[in-house]
Amino acid sequence: MQVTEVKHHLYLFPSISLINPPPQFEQQLSLMANSVSPKKVLMISGDYMEDAEAMVPFQALQAYGLSVDAVCPGKKSGDICRTAIHLASPHQTYAEYRGHNFTLNATFDEIDASTYDGLVIPRGRAPEYLALNESVLNLVTHFAKSGKPIASICHGQLILAAAAATSDVIKGRKVTSYPTVGPVLVAAGAHWVQPETLASCTVDGNLITAASYSGHAECIRHFIKALGATITGSNKRILFLCGDYMEDYEVFVPFQSLEALECCSVDAVCPNKKAGDTCPTAVHDFEGDQTYSEKPGHDFTLTANFHDVDASSYDALVIPGGRAPEYLSLDPAVIKLVKHFMDAGKPVASICHGQQILSAAGVLKGKK
Repeated sequence: MQVTEVKHHLYLFPSISLINPPPQFEQQLSLMANSVSPKKVLMISGDYMEDAEAMVPFQALQAYGLSVDAVCPGKKSGDICRTAIHLASPHQTYAEYRGHNFTLNATFDEIDASTYDGLVIPRGRAPEYLALNESVLNLVTHFAKSGKPIASICHGQLILAAAAATSDVIKGRKVTSYPTVGPVLVAAGAHWVQPETLASCTVDGNLITAASYSGHAECIRHFIKALGATITGSNKRILFLCGDYMEDYEVFVPFQSLEALECCSVDAVCPNKKAGDTCPTAVHDFEGDQTYSEKPGHDFTLTANFHDVDASSYDALVIPGGRAPEYLSLDPAVIKLVKHFMDAGKPVASICHGQQILSAAGVLKGKK
């Protein structure tokens, strides 16, 4: 993992970014021993793919030092794919909302599949039409026949099922997914694994499948190992300071990226909430207006009780942006928590509007 040293261990990110730990974290991602250039990963994208299932693996894998290209049939580098937010609902199926605009960084018609070491397939509604695209199925077949790692999430397995008509990508293989996709996988010849929870993940050789974005950490971890990588480092504990309507990417991406590292223990807390409670998030995008737009995001599940947190037991603090910092900066307990990390010289990573909390805590004076 690349390391960036910043004076006073204060890490400020103007937009969506990930943490660069200081040297004392001693975390290292080692790719194939004889590899000179970074491993290359291809991600098949499409309009209304699930928002988190696109951006989390896309940015997490880049943070670990891999090269990741996101492509979509009929689109080129710099074009966007609209994404979808899928949430549990009181109704008989999940609810869908508009997500972020995801920017592609490669052109589908120009890629050479043989130059990539692994494939990632997000879910959402995109797989429904991507499964009908012959070029997409040929791509999947290439990775399957070459034995390269394939990570597919939730409804992404619809593409695997379609590819099974001409290849053995899932025939006789253990595969999990969102439960409603199960019958399709069975019909395609897969050995269906009923997910115990939506965080379930199944590995069968080079094939890694997950039931939903809740299983990102395990799915990404297995995918990295399938690429021939190892992660070593000291066991560090990281705390996330959360609040209602924090920015969706700014909490999900770093949280699940760090969860995927076996050498990290990650907790998320919010004032006046406890472990198992959720914080609604916000999707912020620049869409041609004079300021950013806001749409409802995912519900983010907290992992610890705010009032039970012993700040001294954590090695670093992460503060996502969004609208949450506006009210969190008024909470004396939040200010006390932030001052602990700063006074102790522990790493603090703050993203976008998270700096409002740092400002309220009076810890920014004289710092870049």
